[in-house]
Amino acid sequence: MTRPKQSALSELNLIAGIRRRASALPQRQVIEGIGDDCAILRPRAGEDLVVTTDLSIEDVHFRRDWHSARSVGHRTLARGLSDLAAMGARPVAAFLSLALPRNATQAKRGAVSADNFLDEFLVGLLALAAEYRVPLAGGDTAEAPSITADIVLLGAVPRGKALRRSTARAGDQIYVSGALGGSAAELAMLAEGLTQRNGTGESRAKESHTARGSRRSQDNAHPQLYPVPRISLGKMLLRKGLASAALDLSDGLSTDLTHLCEESGLAAAVYADALPLHPLAIEYAERSADGPARSALRLALNGGEDYELLFAAPKTARIPARFAALRLTRIGELHSIKPNTARISLIKGTKSTPLEPKGWQHFRP
Repeated sequence: MTRPKQSALSELNLIAGIRRRASALPQRQVIEGIGDDCAILRPRAGEDLVVTTDLSIEDVHFRRDWHSARSVGHRTLARGLSDLAAMGARPVAAFLSLALPRNATQAKRGAVSADNFLDEFLVGLLALAAEYRVPLAGGDTAEAPSITADIVLLGAVPRGKALRRSTARAGDQIYVSGALGGSAAELAMLAEGLTQRNGTGESRAKESHTARGSRRSQDNAHPQLYPVPRISLGKMLLRKGLASAALDLSDGLSTDLTHLCEESGLAAAVYADALPLHPLAIEYAERSADGPARSALRLALNGGEDYELLFAAPKTARIPARFAALRLTRIGELHSIKPNTARISLIKGTKSTPLEPKGWQHFRP
């Protein structure tokens, strides 16, 4: 990206730089992208379009003293791609609206120029876009008191086949991909400054992300800083007809499973001992005064931002233990709602307790 001679970015230079760098992405169904008042897309015959939008707001979804600009860019796109994965969709196009203050990279620890923030933000976002072959087809820019990135993503699914939250059935088994609790644990480590001491912090994550380039290995070593959207898994579940319903784990298992149960009109039982715990959740839990097992379980149930897929499948479905290198784990089952019983029960041994939705919620009282 060519930087302006002045320290302050002009909007024209900003847009020109983004357009130049985004032009390297495959365009496929984009007839007209950045440069006109509207993008022109041409969907394939026999497909439905699915649309998602996701806000990333400074000091709400990220902090500049914890997350690098590259991590912020990666996370901005990954959050939307995860929504597409939950529908079984193929990414078609992305639209980015970016609001930046003039001192956009005046971080809590040191300062760098605004064009350097944008450069690193785009490195993170466009690397992920290239991996999943999604073109950046438009957006908007503005000056604002703090950083806000709004990503809009379009995906495509075979007509009438999108995975949904509302189509699960009683008797279906509940599965999750990957491991849970790692993102919340890594965030807690960043907040407490532990990552600098144990060597798993942002600097190491950034080096790994840069050196590896593609993240197709399904590695999710830094789920808070560089989450891996499960696009390939979602497409496979749709293509083979294995899942009856699905959604991504953005707010925490307890909250997101509640969403699925409410939309499908069902109840659920979750087996505590079956939950796959991320190594970072176990590592962080070892420091907890509540005890390692209890703390790790709480992170897995309520932590949020794991961006794994939660899906339901009939008992007769042959769900593999792994998809490529990605672990798939059965953690419970769905059943009809019974009077005077909890919507979701957590089963541990012979004991059953109500599982309340205690994951992330905006505007929580």
